[in-house]
Amino acid sequence: MRAALLREYHTRLELVDHPTPEITRPDEVLVRVGGAGVCATDLHAIEGLMEPAGVTLPRVLGHENAGWVEAAGELVTTVAAGDPVILYPPYSCGLCVPCRRGDDIHCVNHDFTGLSLDGGFADYVLVRERSVIKLPDALAPAEVAPHADAGLTAYHAVRRMAHLMKPGTTAVVIGIGGVGHIAVQLARELGSSRVVAVDTEGDRLALARELGADEAIPGGDGAPAAVRELTDGRGADVVFDFVGTDQTHAASTEMLARAGTFSVIGYGGNLPLTSMELVVDEKAVVANLVGSWTDLYELIQLHAAGRVTLKVETHPLDAINDVLDKLRDGGIIGRAVLVPG
Repeated sequence: MRAALLREYHTRLELVDHPTPEITRPDEVLVRVGGAGVCATDLHAIEGLMEPAGVTLPRVLGHENAGWVEAAGELVTTVAAGDPVILYPPYSCGLCVPCRRGDDIHCVNHDFTGLSLDGGFADYVLVRERSVIKLPDALAPAEVAPHADAGLTAYHAVRRMAHLMKPGTTAVVIGIGGVGHIAVQLARELGSSRVVAVDTEGDRLALARELGADEAIPGGDGAPAAVRELTDGRGADVVFDFVGTDQTHAASTEMLARAGTFSVIGYGGNLPLTSMELVVDEKAVVANLVGSWTDLYELIQLHAAGRVTLKVETHPLDAINDVLDKLRDGGIIGRAVLVPG
């Protein structure tokens, strides 16, 4: 099969003839890839930053995968050959205490498709049945593949804050990119806050308005004051930071209301909060890592019902390096999806 292989850090991916994965366990599923989303995490992997997540080289990247079941092991019962599926990227054993509590993202036997295991920048990808979600018939794999991580991450973060997003509150979404544009819609669907989108790019702010944001304001030094003005000086009750730089962390905390909650999704910066600030204003900081299998299942149901959409652009697999360059330069609005064949 064809695959885009990362042989060495800080190099371009190589399109190679790679062995097609073979089923060796009765609970495994071989999937013909119909679409694989391209994520900033792939850039981090290329830069050598994802070894703490289990990356070793050589590795086939690609963790936002959907396609069709090509073959299934003899114990697989939930899908059959030909079924359209989306793949939950973490592996989970189902037997450890976190898994039995439904907290499969923290499985003690954790692996991750496209990072610690070969992923979907290829014609085929092999997973276990616990990673598979059958798609409703109306959904095409290439149209929903980014939900496997971008949508999943957004859903997990927003769902955890939904109980705080009551009528009369304000929720701010910083960064209307591949994850943030989904979060805007989920804030509207799962909560009752006024939703304010923040981004430095005008076309992304326009997308946020199109997707249901009540307000869209330019990012940068003036964003905290603009949020304060929109809220009569009180600030935002919930702030979601999907960018994760020193600048966006600082802006998030500056615009946060007393008793507000700062939800950190993007990473890379340092939080400018003291314990005194947290205690005196009773603020909270919550960090988010991907999400659960159930989160992904529920998100797919919302998409199938037409309540959430994805902004995607598709490219052939052999354009992978051009797509990565475009992502690195900030040229993708929404999510890019690779389509093998």
